Amino acid sequence: MRMKLGAVLGGLCLAVAGSVSAQSITIPHRQGEVTLDSRPERVVVMDWANVDNLDALGVSILGVPGSNAPEYLSKFRSDDYLKLGSLQEPDVEGIAAADPDLVIVAARSRQSQPQLNRIAPTVDLSIDNDDFIDSVTANITELGEIFGKEDRAAEMNAELRSKVDRLHDAVQGKGRALTLVTSGGKIGVYGPESRTGWLHKEVGFPSVLDDVDDRSDRGDAASYEFILETNPDWIFVVDRDTAIAAEGGQAAAALLDNELVHQTTAWKEGHIVYLDPQKAYIVMNGYQAVSDLLDQVYEAVTADS
Repeated sequence: MRMKLGAVLGGLCLAVAGSVSAQSITIPHRQGEVTLDSRPERVVVMDWANVDNLDALGVSILGVPGSNAPEYLSKFRSDDYLKLGSLQEPDVEGIAAADPDLVIVAARSRQSQPQLNRIAPTVDLSIDNDDFIDSVTANITELGEIFGKEDRAAEMNAELRSKVDRLHDAVQGKGRALTLVTSGGKIGVYGPESRTGWLHKEVGFPSVLDDVDDRSDRGDAASYEFILETNPDWIFVVDRDTAIAAEGGQAAAALLDNELVHQTTAWKEGHIVYLDPQKAYIVMNGYQAVSDLLDQVYEAVTADS
């Protein structure tokens, strides 16, 4: 667990520290640690996964990104919430004017942490794709402790782990899988180290290949011939164009409907799963998104049972 909550200072320390109360909170994060004088109430979150987590925990949020709000979090599009820049470029002046007690950044906005931390305490809750579920649950635990929602956080984590275990059991002997990302009429591959690596490392689908250079959010470029050559039993698809509502984008289902893909085992068996694009691409690692993706894959895998 990465957090130390409620660093209660003794009377002597209080006398020395002066401005630090007995309820101060120290939060280690991916780029250091911050200390708050008290539990935060004015919270800005520049990452949809952590908006997802806080929403599920029942924590109030002051400000969110002004772009790419997923449909299931559409309430955050309303004027009840400050819009403070984009996922990649937080509105620094707007955040300063909002006078938050705490700012949360993550993968797409993490580079702004040092700058924002000069304005208000800012934590980076990016996750580690190599340890996906543990990272997701660690963030939930940490947020639960910061906001006094420990019991709810424990419930959420128990539910996620139960769904992972259920799906892990279900995929045994189901064959190898390939994860594709489609964007702008092109196809890329996500490997075991990617944002969807949990399908392999945590859930247990053997990958058709391990050596994938998928540092780009559009994956490692691939061809239809490559898909046929690797001949996966399952194909999981992340439709980036749909996720970001790209103008002129081509739907993934149309892109993959061709003679070469038709020859794969995945196509013949009806084992092509179009992951919820906003949850898989925009949110990636929020509690509600991961929970729903685990359900979606489980329903697909057990459909033939």
